[in-house]
Amino acid sequence: MKSYKVEQIRNVAFVGHAGAGKTSVVEGLLYLSGVSDRLGKVGDNSSIMDYDPDEVRRGHSINASFAVSEWQKHKLNILDTPGNGNFIADTPGCIRVSDGVVVVIAADEGIQFYTEKVWQWADERSLKRIVFINKMDSEQASIQSILTSLKKKFNAQPFLMHVPVGSAENFSGIVDLVENKYFAYEKDGKGSGTASDIPDAVKDEVETRRAELVEAVAEADDELIESYLDKGELTDEEFDTGLKKGVESGQLVPVILGSALHNIGTDRLAKAIIDYLPSPDQSPAQLAQALGGDDAIEVKPGNGMFASLVFKTIADPYAGKLTLFRVYSGSVKPDTSVFNANHETDERVGQLFALQGKKQVPLPEIIAGDMGTVAKLKVTTTGDTLTTKSKGVQFEPIVFPNPVLARAMVPKTRTDEEKISNSLNRLVEEDPTLKVERDAQTHELLVSGMGAEHLDVIIERLKRRFGVEVDVKPPKVPYRETIRGKTKVQGKHKKQSGGRGQFGDTWLEISPLPRGRGFEFENRIVGGAIPKTYIPAVEKGVQEAMAHGVLANFPMVDVKVALYDGSFHDVDSSEMAFKIAGSIGFKKGVLDCKPILLEPIITLEVIVPSEFVGDVIGDLNAKRGKILGVDANDDNQNIRAHVPMSSILNYAQELRALTSGRGVFVMEFDHYDVVPEHLTSKIVEEAKKGSKEEE
Repeated sequence: MKSYKVEQIRNVAFVGHAGAGKTSVVEGLLYLSGVSDRLGKVGDNSSIMDYDPDEVRRGHSINASFAVSEWQKHKLNILDTPGNGNFIADTPGCIRVSDGVVVVIAADEGIQFYTEKVWQWADERSLKRIVFINKMDSEQASIQSILTSLKKKFNAQPFLMHVPVGSAENFSGIVDLVENKYFAYEKDGKGSGTASDIPDAVKDEVETRRAELVEAVAEADDELIESYLDKGELTDEEFDTGLKKGVESGQLVPVILGSALHNIGTDRLAKAIIDYLPSPDQSPAQLAQALGGDDAIEVKPGNGMFASLVFKTIADPYAGKLTLFRVYSGSVKPDTSVFNANHETDERVGQLFALQGKKQVPLPEIIAGDMGTVAKLKVTTTGDTLTTKSKGVQFEPIVFPNPVLARAMVPKTRTDEEKISNSLNRLVEEDPTLKVERDAQTHELLVSGMGAEHLDVIIERLKRRFGVEVDVKPPKVPYRETIRGKTKVQGKHKKQSGGRGQFGDTWLEISPLPRGRGFEFENRIVGGAIPKTYIPAVEKGVQEAMAHGVLANFPMVDVKVALYDGSFHDVDSSEMAFKIAGSIGFKKGVLDCKPILLEPIITLEVIVPSEFVGDVIGDLNAKRGKILGVDANDDNQNIRAHVPMSSILNYAQELRALTSGRGVFVMEFDHYDVVPEHLTSKIVEEAKKGSKEEE
């Protein structure tokens, strides 16, 4: 691959809701620019971007893919991102390292939830964007409703660059309002439009739309609006200058029409990316922290020092770990060393290459503003900064969504058990939204992800890549036990078996604590009734007894135990004897303290279109949820509630069914609360049954 100057590079992420056709648009660009020799189709082996077996089988993107397209003496680094909530892990990282985004919207579906989400992420980075309205060959295509929604939802000023010629299956071309030319396309998918005169059938609409465009350009610049109001028009030079200034300022958002199925409009999109999205040297500088200090440094091409950010990791079963990164300043060459600022260690860089889907193209150097890939770095993971040890910097980490669904995974065989930890760690490296932990109470291996389909893919990859098979089940709810009453009790341990015996005698006062206080132990011994050396053993015995409650063997919390009296034997007493005595006393006394069950309560935040609010609130009420509030946000509503964890173990699937896939949620643990009496007996019975099965 030939070398490019920084001003010839465009780093662009293709974003949008699942099903809008992002990957198909990218496949059209790659075919158009000669990267591929045929128009790739999603769901079969012809696709360059969706090459993973899981993507081929499921027919949609699961991972972000990287490809390079060379167009009109420019290099386009293309990041194709998933728009399915189950597989959104890569999208924040791709947006983070891009200088602009192409928001793909299906003409028949309009703006959907993840269109809004990625637009918000682009706003947070102040990224320039282009809207590509795909599927203009659909019977239900509606340009005007999308333009209206863009204005209303995003407070954006979209300007339509094209007028379609033909509709539905007769859609055959577009009139470019900027160039005032008609571009006709064959249905062969080659993607190159042939310029000709504007058809009579659309001349009136073109004239109207052109006038709207000129007015929008004039309104984006104070000087131009005066000229426009005086003369009623703009010169070609004024129009071109005003258009670029409006896009650069973010006041104007170009809207392009096309059909990825027939590769219509992708050549105009490629030109718009070059014309309207910034090169790396035109983008704002990135803030980073100087190594060894608190100073903030602006990093941009021309700084000199090497500084780059890792935005994706691929656990390739053949090539090993692949690390994708963007260079912000300086450059890197093969067979050199770089410094990982996050892990404070050197990494050896071997061969550098660009990716064309899964194909690797060697690179002699990666300069500031460019992107590339390196294999087999030892400790580097997604979000790490690669820089120089001397005068280096560290970027802020990439923020990823939190997982929403947990499942317990049980290895099927001993061999699977030995391999599962390492295999899951490899998958976590490439998927920042995947979380793996061992629950200290239930001893289950919990794997959390963005939804049921996400975890299904993880299970498939464990088997296909690493030969690990697992059984999957909902996680056990980590109930707790506590008390409502108070008592005083003797705990005595006396054993004589010839020779030295065992003797420990304790008197305990057991009482409840406010919720969330955990455990308190108070020593009230006076006058040496029990030697000080034995008192820590009493506390330890009580704590060990609290690990297994009296109702259903769940840990006990929010209990205060005061040791106020007892006795000892000069010869037979020991730490072990008093530990056993404390345990005996606690277990006996708790039975008289009205023991109850506690359940974990989750704070749930659900974002749904307004038409689903009633259904969602009704469902949460049925789950014993307590609604905390409902906040309006344009067409969406943000519902906040406290809900028992046991009621929402499958909430990802349930919400998807309830809202036709348009609802999303986040959740986090909040507190423990008392289980209603009518449910306690059932939970206790199931817990005891589970304990017997494990035995």
